[in-house]
Amino acid sequence: MARVFLCVLDSVGCGGAPDAARYGDEGSNTVLHIAEACAAGRAEEGRSGLLKVPNLDALGLGAAIQLASGRTAPGLGAAPIGRWGAAEEISAGKDTQSGHWELAGVAVTRDWHYFSRTIPAFPDELMAELATRSGIPGTLANCHASGTEVLDRFGAEHIATGKPIVYTSADSVVQIAAHEAHFGLDRLLDLCRIAAEIFHPLNVGRIIARPFVGAAPGAFVRTANRKDFAIAPPDGTICDRVVTAGGAVHAVGKIGDIFAYKGITDVSKGRDDMALFDHVLGWCRRAEPGDLVFANFIEFDSLWGHRRDVSGYARALETFDARLPELTGRLRSDDLLIITADHGNDPTWVGTDHTRERVPVLATGPGTKPAELGICGFGHVAEMIAAHLALPKGAN
Repeated sequence: MARVFLCVLDSVGCGGAPDAARYGDEGSNTVLHIAEACAAGRAEEGRSGLLKVPNLDALGLGAAIQLASGRTAPGLGAAPIGRWGAAEEISAGKDTQSGHWELAGVAVTRDWHYFSRTIPAFPDELMAELATRSGIPGTLANCHASGTEVLDRFGAEHIATGKPIVYTSADSVVQIAAHEAHFGLDRLLDLCRIAAEIFHPLNVGRIIARPFVGAAPGAFVRTANRKDFAIAPPDGTICDRVVTAGGAVHAVGKIGDIFAYKGITDVSKGRDDMALFDHVLGWCRRAEPGDLVFANFIEFDSLWGHRRDVSGYARALETFDARLPELTGRLRSDDLLIITADHGNDPTWVGTDHTRERVPVLATGPGTKPAELGICGFGHVAEMIAAHLALPKGAN
């Protein structure tokens, strides 16, 4: 039996979403605009010149951008050696949870609850309930904010007062940041569990614990102990189908959190994306026939997209690309590797939020022949996995 490795490069979109204007994102194109900035010499911090991702390009990245948006990315013009295409989302929103669930075969058919851009962003009565039930002296921020910027604004006050930092974004999320030493990691996780009981009934997709360390603004750093408390997806994701058929789903990174550990056999986490890449390489050796290795590489989004750091995003793409032959070189004769994304996060765009985009779908393996998939739905990724693993139709 075969195995499948599904790698989601978080936020690596390729533009062209037909409904982008509805989200204020018409014209956004994450990889294209990074490549154009590199070609124009506007992404020279820690790297230089054209965007250098020859391995992703050989799998069809440049072709996917052209297909999705009608634009040619500078330096990305290879003839694809694998199966390639671009996928568009039918779920409302441009968030991590919707994107991953639809990639796994389950579209989100009702809108998540989002918080307004007013200050405060959260209803007073819910914040009062959170404080009463958890015993905290109150909260800070209560607004839309970037996760790193909010630490510089409120981190010192949090340490002085013991009030956690509570904020949101364009996603359906409540994010709670607290210092690991001064507030305590276990206490933060308990606080997030209470928040989940309060906010999940409103159809808020995730409560995210954001622990951090450091002593002063500019030195506060989020740790690898992030944890998402997510609403569980409906039955029938590709994860459920793999497990029902007797296989295992090896989650790498935040995949377990996104699916509320439903249909997940085990979880591997790491301090950064390259540590997660090492876990995927390890599963090349250990995964059994019929298994799915499902990985999310978050730093494209969290470190570079939201921060609107074009050079950093370009470096991250080049770093991943340089290591990609390690993965393709370890695939067995009947393995399939799929590389895709869950949404965009154009670092040249206004604001700090995700962008509504089509995403590349790049598939390769020793037995894969070049073929254009065309424009497909996010759910086609689940169909590719099911077909490769010969899963029964409708198994859940």
